[in-house]
Amino acid sequence: MFAPIAAMLPVLLTEPAAVPAVFTGLFMAKTVYFIELYFPIFLLGAIFGKLIELSGFSQSIARAIIGLVGPQRAILSIVLVAAVLCYGGVSLFVVVFAVYPFAAVLFRQAGVPKRLMAATLALGAFSFTMDALPGTPQIQNIIPTAFFHTTAWAAPILGTIGGLVVLVSGVTYLQWRARQGAAEGYGADQLNEPALPQTGSRTPWPVAILPLVAVGVLNKILTSAIPHWFGATYVVRLAGLKQPISVAVPKVTAIWALEGALLAGVLLVVALAFNTIRRQFVEGTKAAVAGALLAALNTGSEYGFGAVIAALPGFLVARDALATIPDPLINAAVATTALAGMTGSASGGLSIALSALGGQFMAAAQAAHIPLAVLHRVVAMASGGMDTLPHNGAVITVLAVTGLTHRQAYGDIFAITVIKTLTVFVVIGVYYVTGLV
Repeated sequence: MFAPIAAMLPVLLTEPAAVPAVFTGLFMAKTVYFIELYFPIFLLGAIFGKLIELSGFSQSIARAIIGLVGPQRAILSIVLVAAVLCYGGVSLFVVVFAVYPFAAVLFRQAGVPKRLMAATLALGAFSFTMDALPGTPQIQNIIPTAFFHTTAWAAPILGTIGGLVVLVSGVTYLQWRARQGAAEGYGADQLNEPALPQTGSRTPWPVAILPLVAVGVLNKILTSAIPHWFGATYVVRLAGLKQPISVAVPKVTAIWALEGALLAGVLLVVALAFNTIRRQFVEGTKAAVAGALLAALNTGSEYGFGAVIAALPGFLVARDALATIPDPLINAAVATTALAGMTGSASGGLSIALSALGGQFMAAAQAAHIPLAVLHRVVAMASGGMDTLPHNGAVITVLAVTGLTHRQAYGDIFAITVIKTLTVFVVIGVYYVTGLV
């Protein structure tokens, strides 16, 4: 609701008569353009994650990973559970709700302070699996594909290196913090304590993880197959249309591939757990659709806001200031993470950065003979760095779910944020030293 007001205020101060035209022709046009491209991904991802939760598959996967790693390694166990679900296509917001009951049990048993739980969930769901690991189906990894004509698997080696650095550094930091707080234990009188996870019979974990694996495999297969099926430009002529529909396939390959993979994942969950989810399907999917609408409209409005701001004279000053950073990858990383921090949203900041500066990023990278796949991975990872400032929606959600406050838990979330942000520059350094992509 506030995005159009914030966008129109500087227009009112710059050229008052232009407010209606800019609102309709720029803000709303760009908002609708974003929703046109990405709403199906928000929708299918939300439904897929909700069905994974309702089916009990998330619980089966959590128990299997905890059994493998060991309940005594509470922090590592919870990070890995959240990471597997997030990388498998489950929305990071759904991951928080699904994993929190297990985190509460393990942290209490291991004597780990509850105040570290929010940072642990953030490390698993909001960091390396969100935008670093190649092929991740989260929206932050998909947005750059429409600008750079890359795929979700861009720069796989650099993404894997960056993901491992974040994982190892983050877990090491959290375990050090747990040792520091060993004397306080889990803590008494904690708020919003969850009910114990159900211990009845559950789907075997190989069956439970099958839909997540299917999303990843089909995403990869479709990413390779779609250009061969449709060519560089696909033209459709329908009798009722005066003009044919022409689609630039490289721009939408990653989007179509993920939509197909998520749809298959949804159908597979329904087929495997029909009896379990059928009574809750209607209400569960209603909630998922509502969440998808909110997320898509929020991010779309941020995209429209960024388009308006980028058209104003003041933004040219900021653009020229950023242009003084000579290295194209550092320039792109700084600009993206700064905008993500300002908006408190990785997807919103990334969308604004690419809408306003994407052409400048591409021109600089191509002039320096840097593959666009590397640029994709750098801006995607940078979007998930300083975005997790205190006003970030995911931060507020994880604190609300865990019953913690900013005062109790945000310091450790910020430490994970710093690790994530610094890792972007590690990835840039690895590329320049080794040339690996």
